[in-house]
Amino acid sequence: MTVTLTAATVRTHVEVPLRFPDGFATTADVFTFTGLADGREHLALGLGPWRAAPAGGDAPLVRPHSECLTGDVFGSRRCDCGPQLREAAERISATGGFLLYLRQEGRGIGLYAKLDAYALQDRGLDTYEANLALGHGEDERDYTAAAQMLFALGAGRIRLLSNNPDKAAQLDRLGVTVAERVPTGVHLSDANARYLTAKRDHTAHTLDLPTIPAQRTA
Repeated sequence: MTVTLTAATVRTHVEVPLRFPDGFATTADVFTFTGLADGREHLALGLGPWRAAPAGGDAPLVRPHSECLTGDVFGSRRCDCGPQLREAAERISATGGFLLYLRQEGRGIGLYAKLDAYALQDRGLDTYEANLALGHGEDERDYTAAAQMLFALGAGRIRLLSNNPDKAAQLDRLGVTVAERVPTGVHLSDANARYLTAKRDHTAHTLDLPTIPAQRTA
């Protein structure tokens, strides 16, 4: 069943040059919005030839990326968020599309609660069990605002860059046509192996995980 959305509009559009720690550089057209359902300050970054797709070209490549301060900014290896963000910026820049930077820290539970969950994971719980132990849902993210952003940008048909089937299912219910699901790379390390294994086994993320010798709680 498709959900009827309230329309959001573009509030601001500015050009921002980006440079990642490994030297990769690109330029983003950064959009802010008015009327998003959750009232949060989400961003859309138009990368590469993004204008071609809404104008009638191929469906744009889109990654809805949930904010992860520890991974995106500080380079934490307990998750794969930082490497996925870096990968998405390059792949979308090459083909044209949008990186949606969504303020959904810790799968929607917030930064402090995410760190509380880390402490429980260090005692043996997996990432989903830890959220439940704290009284939260396993994944509290809602992609209504993401769909509003895409429609405001004229991108109602997309190629979705994600390993998470829930993103595709939610966007489909919200009226966004997912023409193709494109998996991200697998950014596996000894520090995040248990975390990625939980995502694969518990929520059916499309992750092909080889066996690695050392695993620590993630």
